[in-house]
Amino acid sequence: MPYAILVINPGSTSTKLAIFHDDVESVSETIAHDAATIAQFGDLMDQLPMRLAIAKDFLSRHRAVWQELSAIACRGGLLHPLRSGTYLVSEKMVRELREHAAGVHASNLAACIGYELSLESNIPAYVVDPVVVDELQPLARLSGLKGVERRSIFHALNQKAVARQAAADMGQPYEALDLIMVHLGGGISVGAHRHGKVIDVNNALNGDGPFAPERAGSLPAVGLAKMCFSGRYTQAEVMKMLAGKGGLVNHLETNDARIVETRIEGGDLHAQLVYTAMAYAVAKTVGEMATALEGRVDAIILTGGIARSEVLVEEISRRVQFIAPVRVYPGEDEMRALAVGTLRVLDGSVPALSYAGGIDSCS
Repeated sequence: MPYAILVINPGSTSTKLAIFHDDVESVSETIAHDAATIAQFGDLMDQLPMRLAIAKDFLSRHRAVWQELSAIACRGGLLHPLRSGTYLVSEKMVRELREHAAGVHASNLAACIGYELSLESNIPAYVVDPVVVDELQPLARLSGLKGVERRSIFHALNQKAVARQAAADMGQPYEALDLIMVHLGGGISVGAHRHGKVIDVNNALNGDGPFAPERAGSLPAVGLAKMCFSGRYTQAEVMKMLAGKGGLVNHLETNDARIVETRIEGGDLHAQLVYTAMAYAVAKTVGEMATALEGRVDAIILTGGIARSEVLVEEISRRVQFIAPVRVYPGEDEMRALAVGTLRVLDGSVPALSYAGGIDSCS
């Protein structure tokens, strides 16, 4: 009998739900939340009753499957740093997510929803490879200022899942390869994967690495300092420019690569310059990660939503293909990645990990 797994993935404007039988999706729904609905809630966690009710309604409409569920797979939120793996959702984890101990993000809701359903049903809930997976080598943490360490916040779920898929396609175990993984989405993360661990990666949330559709990326430090102390912006406004209103949004007033490409096709030279500069910044970061791997790179893997862009992929590939062969896995199948990560625990391939809180890095 296949394992039945409920997958929960809340975003800022939607709640994605699915039921998988092993690694095959049986049913899925995306429930959209308009701006007016979200605006009713002050704190993110005020949304929890609404999101929980949506999950329960989904389950009630699929009651036969609900009764045979083996596990609940939840998108991992902003927790304290931890090593890669599948973690049992615990009271401690949920308390930290509710208190926003490591930051505020819609994904924080997932484990809270899963925990409530788990208490009611006695079905275990798990999170898989949250964005705070931390496997950095010590050299990668140090910056030029004491007390300002580099942090590992990246698209760990998709990078790890696609890395394993790419390794399988190459006929090798993931742990035997040296890969550079490039996630191209609203944020962009570029990770150096050495034998199954991400020894270096840009902080794709808080301003590091290439600029992206919604992120400013690394910035000239003096220019940023002057802007912060100019009196023109509040701290909240600056933080929003770094993540949310930076990158393509700041330059071109859209985060949609398809719109940018349409403008380029129409002869918009400024849009072409900005889009090419983003690809250039990604390629430079790939070069940095090749250095982190000391030049031993088995493949460069491009994935994420805008890896569907042939223009962007070609622009990046032509600059980095001298380093290693480039493979493209467009899209980000987070729902399946969550199900597969949970399945690996259910079938005994890997043990479930316990969340200790605080620093749980494996570096």
